[in-house]
Amino acid sequence: MLNRNSFVVGALIALVAPALAFATAYLLKGNLYLMNKPALPYFAAIAVNMVLMRVLAKKEVPNTIRGIIITTFVVMVVVFLTVVRPIR
Repeated sequence: MLNRNSFVVGALIALVAPALAFATAYLLKGNLYLMNKPALPYFAAIAVNMVLMRVLAKKEVPNTIRGIIITTFVVMVVVFLTVVRPIR
């Protein structure tokens, strides 16, 4: 699956880490440490996507990397608007 050079494949791969971060945040929302830093799992997911982009850059699959970049940016904006700075 990682050998395909497709925007859709990149977008789907990039959604895995934020989905795991959401599940982790949901399961650990009673933890005192996460209550002080609610966006920490999402920023970790963004870091995982950045490392994944670096690995795929060596395989030279530009369309997959574009899918990861755009999906990661959209997730970053959504997390910032909803978790870091809640809409009032």
